[in-house]
Amino acid sequence: MQVKSIYKYARISAFKAREVTRSIQGLPALDALDVLNLAAGFKKVSPIVLKALKSAIANAENNNNLKPDTLVIREAVVGEGPTFKRFQPKARGSAGPIRKRTSHIRIVLTDEVEIKRREKNKKRNQVKKTHSSKSDQTVESSLREQSA
Repeated sequence: MQVKSIYKYARISAFKAREVTRSIQGLPALDALDVLNLAAGFKKVSPIVLKALKSAIANAENNNNLKPDTLVIREAVVGEGPTFKRFQPKARGSAGPIRKRTSHIRIVLTDEVEIKRREKNKKRNQVKKTHSSKSDQTVESSLREQSA
């Protein structure tokens, strides 16, 4: 079953909002909450997307009796809303345009997709371990040479 939530007329450009929504797409809903809480300190759009995601989770729980731990973000789409047009006075009596962009954020959750956790790169961890053990050996051998 699919559940959706739409946040309309968010006062941020769609270009900036898409960066955050791409990062949560395909994640389990509870993991996406963690990602958005983490990003809230340095991305203006994170609390807005977080609000839309919480609304979608609440819709799933209350309207469709779905458990939040089974939900996956199927879609996180940002579309452009209307643009407020203003003018900034410029030199010699002219005016420059100011475009205050808005966006619509749509989040679709589903329980039909199997939850897949993102695995950490095993090769990278193995390489780090082998490098650290080699460096430990070289440090020990250099210490032995100095003491002898």
